[in-house]
Amino acid sequence: MTVTDQPSPVDALQDLRRSIDNIDAALVAMLAERFRCTKAVGALKARYGMPPADPARETRQITRLRTLAEDAHLDPDFAEKFLNFIIHEVIRHHEAIAKQSAETPVK
Repeated sequence: MTVTDQPSPVDALQDLRRSIDNIDAALVAMLAERFRCTKAVGALKARYGMPPADPARETRQITRLRTLAEDAHLDPDFAEKFLNFIIHEVIRHHEAIAKQSAETPVK
C-alpha cells in the first residue's frame, strides 16, 4: 500500500466522526429504552409500596458493570461514574412516580 492509497487525514477524521455520531445515536436509543423499562419498574414499586432505591441491587450492578468495563478495556471508574449517574436519575424518577401515585386517588 502506498501513501496515496490511504485516506487524507481530513477524510479519516470525517469517517471517525461519522462512526462516533452513529454510536451516540445508538447510545441515546439504548438509554431511552432503559428508562422506559425503569419507568415501568418505578410504577410497579409505587403500586406495591416498594422503596424507590434498592442499594443491594445497585451494588451488584456496579460490580457487574465494572467487570464488563474491564473486559471491554474501558476504565472501570468511568463506567461506575456513568452508572451512578444513571442510577441517581432512575431513583429520582421512581421517587416522582411514587409521589404522583400517592397523590392520585384510587378509583
